[in-house]
Amino acid sequence: MRHAIALAAALSIGAGAACAATRDLAPVVLPQAAVPGKAVQPFVKVDAPVVALVHVRVIDGSGAPARADQTLLIEHGRITAVGADGLPIPADAKRIDLSGRTVLPGLVGMHDHLFYIARPNLGEQDGKLHSDPPLIVPEMAFTAPRLYLAMGVTTLRTTGSVEPYTDLNLKHDIDQGKLPGPHMDVTGPYLEGANSPFIQMHPIRDPADAKETVAFWAKQGVTSFKAYMDITRAELQAAVDEAHRLGLKITGHLCAVTYREAAAIGIDDLEHGFFVNTEHDPGKAPDKCTESDGLATLHAMDPQGSDAKSLIQDLVAHHVAITSTLPVFEQMVPHHAPLRPQAMAALSPQANHDYMLLRAHTDALPPDQAQKRMVTFRHGMAMERAFAAAGGLLLAGPDPTGNGGVVPGFGDLREVELLVEEGFTPVQAIRIASYNGALYLGLQDRIGSIAAGKDADLVVVKGDPSQHIDDIEHVETVFKDGVGYDSQALLQSVQGRYGEY
Repeated sequence: MRHAIALAAALSIGAGAACAATRDLAPVVLPQAAVPGKAVQPFVKVDAPVVALVHVRVIDGSGAPARADQTLLIEHGRITAVGADGLPIPADAKRIDLSGRTVLPGLVGMHDHLFYIARPNLGEQDGKLHSDPPLIVPEMAFTAPRLYLAMGVTTLRTTGSVEPYTDLNLKHDIDQGKLPGPHMDVTGPYLEGANSPFIQMHPIRDPADAKETVAFWAKQGVTSFKAYMDITRAELQAAVDEAHRLGLKITGHLCAVTYREAAAIGIDDLEHGFFVNTEHDPGKAPDKCTESDGLATLHAMDPQGSDAKSLIQDLVAHHVAITSTLPVFEQMVPHHAPLRPQAMAALSPQANHDYMLLRAHTDALPPDQAQKRMVTFRHGMAMERAFAAAGGLLLAGPDPTGNGGVVPGFGDLREVELLVEEGFTPVQAIRIASYNGALYLGLQDRIGSIAAGKDADLVVVKGDPSQHIDDIEHVETVFKDGVGYDSQALLQSVQGRYGEY
């Protein structure tokens, strides 16, 4: 109990220490709501000027305990009141009895891609897995937005794009009510250096190219940037400086650049928790990626040791946020990731085949390798928990890539469950996945928590996630701008298609 109270206080301090972007993103990320169009209407479950959710349990996203028997009023897309049952309800309100249900803030997914990684002709060859080059990254412009919205993600950051024009156009059509999907902070194309395994990425040539790339895509309308594995320190510095000049933030999945180097350069956020810090990887050379991409450093790091504490202190002092993406790393641990039938039903036949093949390969690892991966995973969890306790701003997102088993939306909910496994209470985990993301984006006055005056971006689930975190999976209705969407209808519309389009 003492640890839980201390951690709650630390979370509050860490969240308060975050810096909002110098540019106001609200007009772009959260534009005025449009009337749901023809392609969106089949998924609309609740659409009334005034809505009263009664007899509902509220987890408000602040980290406070859940409150039972509440009434929540929505008027013209905004929350106007939240309080105990008995709150005055306008006569013209549409009443919805949510007995046995819980409402929580719409999730703010901070590592939510709109693509799928395909491995051509994946199969077994001479007892080993093999696919033909190159890796292909098809855009999931149809399925991904529906999956995110269906599972309660009402705002997301794309955190690296392979088709930035597609992402920008998709955002435009969602904002116009032409297509279903979440609010979007569109990240520019990966700021990647030479030797990338992804043929669809532009290799940054030098610092001038990094600066020009950031300037060009900011002009096209993207609102964030992501540096990638092979970028050099000089190129990263140029990208960070230009993004900050434009009032925008930049995050990174790094490898050639270490966490301490990136913090000194001025990066705003680091992706994948502490799994990709290469500082102590064997053979690490300046501006060069390593074979383990940070896993060797994390495996050898004592989360309670002086090196870990020094690193965390350095990141907190530089106001660097950390994005936890536990679901994608869970997949590397044999027998750890659950197989959720609804998520698997979303996969195309080819995607399902490939995932099950890769999963079986992981599950068959020798005991010593399996143990090493579990130790590394546990170290990553402990480092994230220590970072939050030290006052760092911890964000959340699933990263639906890897072996294909992390499905948009479903992965976001799994991330919350894994944060609880990591040591946070359910209400703390929900705060990390909602309010903290809003705070990082500078949108905390509009989204991320449930309070009068905020946008009505809400998730209704059956059960009580404050007591049983897996109840968060039982999503029934997702409100975005006060319009309630049918989760199951959205899921049915993409069944068997994710991985295809």
